[in-house]
Amino acid sequence: MSINQNAVLLLIMAAVLNGVPLLYGTLGEILSEKAGNLNLGVEGMMFMGGAMGLGAAFYYEAAGGTIGVLAVFLALFFAFLGGAIGALIYAFLTITLRANQNVTGLALAIFGTGGGQFIGEYMRVTSGGYVAVSNALKAVFLNSPFPAALQQLPVVGPLLFGHSVFLYLGVILAVGMHLFLKRTRAGLSLRAVGESPATADAAGINVTRYKYLATVLGGGISAIGGMVYIMTIASCVWNHEALSGEGWLAVALVIFCLWRPLNAVWGSILFGALMILYQRLHLGFIPDELYKILPYVVTVIVLIFTSLRNSKDKQPPNSLGLAYFREER
Repeated sequence: MSINQNAVLLLIMAAVLNGVPLLYGTLGEILSEKAGNLNLGVEGMMFMGGAMGLGAAFYYEAAGGTIGVLAVFLALFFAFLGGAIGALIYAFLTITLRANQNVTGLALAIFGTGGGQFIGEYMRVTSGGYVAVSNALKAVFLNSPFPAALQQLPVVGPLLFGHSVFLYLGVILAVGMHLFLKRTRAGLSLRAVGESPATADAAGINVTRYKYLATVLGGGISAIGGMVYIMTIASCVWNHEALSGEGWLAVALVIFCLWRPLNAVWGSILFGALMILYQRLHLGFIPDELYKILPYVVTVIVLIFTSLRNSKDKQPPNSLGLAYFREER
C-alpha cells in the first residue's frame, strides 16, 4: 500500500471512529423529531450516557466481573437508561405540561451535562482519582468483533471489518429505524403525529403515547452515543470535558441528513472526518478553530439549499417544536 493510500485509509478509519458517537446521537434525535419533539438536550443526555455507561463497566469489573460481552451490555443498558430518564423529564414538561420545547431542551442540556459530570467526578473521587477499566476490557469495547483473517484483508479488511461493534450496531439501528418509519403501521402513525397531531388524533392515534415513546427511546439512543465516545475515543477513561460539543453536532447532523436515518450513517462519518481534518490536513494559514466549525458551516449550506428548493420531503415535520393542545382541534 502506498503512502497516500495509507494516509487516506487512516483518515477514513479516524472519521468512522469519530462519527459513530454522532450516529447514535443523530438517530435518537431523528426519532424524537419525527414525533414533533425538538429535544435540544442531546448534549446533556450524551453526558449522562457517557458517565453511566462507563460507571456500569467500571463497577462491574471492580466487582469481579470478567465477561466482556456482559460488560458491553451493561454499559449499553445504563447509558440508555440515563438518556431515557433525562428525555422522560423533557417529555413530561413539554408534552404533559406543554412547556416551551426550545427552553426545556436547553435546560436539559445544562442539567444533563451537570448530572453526567457529577456522576463522573463522584466515581473519580471515590475510586482514588482515576476511573478506567482494564486493558483487557478496553479491547472488548475497542476491537472489531470480526475474525483477524477478515480484518487483515488488503484495504477492504480494515474498511469493512476493522471497526468496533458499535458501528455495526449503529448501522443495523439506522436500517431498522428506516424500515420502521417507512414500512410499519406504528412508524407511519408516528410520522403522522409529527406532521399533524390534530389529524392523527382525529384518526384515533394516541398522540401522547407516541410522543412519549419516541422522545424517551430517542433520548436513550442518543445517550448511547455518549457512552460510545467515552469507551472508544476516550479509551474508557472518564474526562469531564471530552464530550463537549458532541450533542450539538448531532443536532446539526439531523438537519444535514434531512431527518433520514440512512443518511445519518454516511453523514456521521463525514462529520467525523470534518472534526479531525485539522489534525490530518494542517494548513498554517488556517486557524484550527475554523476547521472545527466546518460541520456547522456545511449544515447551514445544506439548510439554505433545501429551503430554496422547498421540497416537502426535505423539510422537518410540520409540528416540530410545537405543543399540541387537543382542545384546539
